[in-house]
Amino acid sequence: MTAFKEAENYILQIPKFAGKNTIEDTKRMLELLAGSMESRIIHVAGTNGKGSVCAYLRGILMESGYSVGMFTSPHLETMRERICIGEEKISEKKFVEIFEKVKEESVHAGETGLGHPSFFEFIFLMAMVYFKEKNPDYIILETGLGGRLDATNCIKPSMCVITEIGYDHMQYLGNTIKEIAAEKAGIIKPGVPVVFVDKRRESTEVLTEYAKKMGSPAVKIGKENILNVNINNKNIDFSLRTGYYNYVSLFLKTRALYQIENASLAVAAAEELRDKQITPDVIRKGLWAAGWPGRMEEALPGIFLDGAHNEDGINAFLNTVKEDACKGKRLLLFGVVMDKQYQTMISRIASSGFFAQAAVTALETDRSVSLNKLKTVWSQYEIPCSFYENAEESYEYLRENKGRDDIIYVVGSLYLIGQIKSFMRRIQNDRF
Repeated sequence: MTAFKEAENYILQIPKFAGKNTIEDTKRMLELLAGSMESRIIHVAGTNGKGSVCAYLRGILMESGYSVGMFTSPHLETMRERICIGEEKISEKKFVEIFEKVKEESVHAGETGLGHPSFFEFIFLMAMVYFKEKNPDYIILETGLGGRLDATNCIKPSMCVITEIGYDHMQYLGNTIKEIAAEKAGIIKPGVPVVFVDKRRESTEVLTEYAKKMGSPAVKIGKENILNVNINNKNIDFSLRTGYYNYVSLFLKTRALYQIENASLAVAAAEELRDKQITPDVIRKGLWAAGWPGRMEEALPGIFLDGAHNEDGINAFLNTVKEDACKGKRLLLFGVVMDKQYQTMISRIASSGFFAQAAVTALETDRSVSLNKLKTVWSQYEIPCSFYENAEESYEYLRENKGRDDIIYVVGSLYLIGQIKSFMRRIQNDRF
């Protein structure tokens, strides 16, 4: 076993012996490991779209000539995806080197009563140690869960961004939009600008009130800001009205309509940085250069991967499917974990009438919904379904039955997206 695999295995075992620590304890650990950070930090929270907003912001900042560190979660194929400088993942060698440093301090913390970091806290600390070493101009941090109590909330940001807020992780964040919004609002710091999406009245009220209480300038992006949306083949162009500029013809390399909202948040956040190097031309080029895997990603011709893993994500996914101008049949590969509202997700998909056939799979995680439960739910609908013990079998079945004009959509858990991406990569490598 390689040193990298040993490091990965140790991190995966952390939930068996360490739980979540307080923000104060994580801050103390960060100070011990990395000290103060010179980089400007952008903190991103929300239910859906966080990773995409991070990617669009990174594209804009890189086009502006800046170096950018980015910490995101979850990963699709390797933990290294979570820690990047620019678009380059941390190397296996550097991952191991920093892992050893954080592990040593973590074991010591466990012995002294501070508390060994949790799984997420450990990787976050690794990222910050790496960024301290690389000293990028900007660091973009995506929260893991919620915001107020998230490990990343121990930092002092220059900008906060809050994406769409919806129903997810209710067992931790609350059962109403207001309760969930209050948890997300916990990343807002006194006087630090916050940009958020104005989509649900309940969340907008909470975020506006919290920003006011913190004395934080608040920028809202809603439907009224986004104009002239056009889908051109596999790209989207749209216009955006912000507090500073009226942008005409912003282009995105995607057919996912939901990315318009995420890109618009990134543009508004970039403007609020008040950085002279971030010009309208730079913003336009940065958006065009950016992309984010597993979000309506065309992995192969006619095969799209979309990590829509909750009710709002599925609704956004279906809005895009509705506009795809498919000339053949739409085929679906679906898998989900049990802590999601999978019954509602399945109902939305099956009731849409978009799909001629579904292949339903269990996932390679103990969090997967069992095939028996999936069969019970899907049997309520008329859509023809087949069921598989693993994602590879379900993918191969659909691929073999795909006609020239058919489209396969792989949708649901990001575990599923990662498994299919890895399988595709193995098949490709076997051919050469």
